[in-house]
Amino acid sequence: MLSLLQLLLAVFAIYAALKFPEETNLLVPLACLLTMLLLIRIEHDLTEKKKEREVLLKGEVDRAVKREAGTIKDQDYFTVESLLWPKNELLLIDAVHSILKDLGLKISPAVNYHSVDRIVRIPDTEKAFGLEILMSEGEAENNHPKIRRALEFEKEKKQDEKTLIIASTHLHLPLSEKGRRRDASEETAHFLAEHHVSLISAYSLYELWQKKKGGENEVIKVFEKLYSHPGGIFHLRDTPDSSPSEFQLSLQ
Repeated sequence: MLSLLQLLLAVFAIYAALKFPEETNLLVPLACLLTMLLLIRIEHDLTEKKKEREVLLKGEVDRAVKREAGTIKDQDYFTVESLLWPKNELLLIDAVHSILKDLGLKISPAVNYHSVDRIVRIPDTEKAFGLEILMSEGEAENNHPKIRRALEFEKEKKQDEKTLIIASTHLHLPLSEKGRRRDASEETAHFLAEHHVSLISAYSLYELWQKKKGGENEVIKVFEKLYSHPGGIFHLRDTPDSSPSEFQLSLQ
């Protein structure tokens, strides 16, 4: 955006030098030049701040991974980074695929559907999820293309399949802040509830993964609760002790 503004100022400066009266044909280009220099400085400062933020986030990932019990593997580091601070959607999808597989779920490409990223099955049951995976700079909004695709799956899914969204949100926040922010706006939460679509955050998936690595053997029960969830935003604090009938639609 700033580069485009600089280009417009350059064009205007040339136009002013050629077309404006003699009194202003030098002053206007000079003013444009000074403004361009100011914009260059602003752009440089923004770039430096972005680099500093990326360094801080990388440090946050390092600390998160080091807190894990046992030997730290390079693949774990890459998976956590791709899940919570994905550089693109493909990396996020691969990270979710890997983590769900580690959690003991059966996951496969949605070859029979065009509207979801993966099909996930709970072992030894007929229960399955049509999984839509999205990333958002802030809260997920109901106009997100992936949410629209999730609604398409609602129309074509089979009887034992449930539509589920995993959302990696607040991409520029450190790990310590992610669990404190809403993953979707209140409007979006109501919208999903109305369409019986459930959303769980990538941060919650990360927490489940950590429990599994720590020896927790009841993680699959969380997904059974998630399968019974009526729709809206799903929170880990609703599990594992509450029955499906005791679920509350939490809008944070």
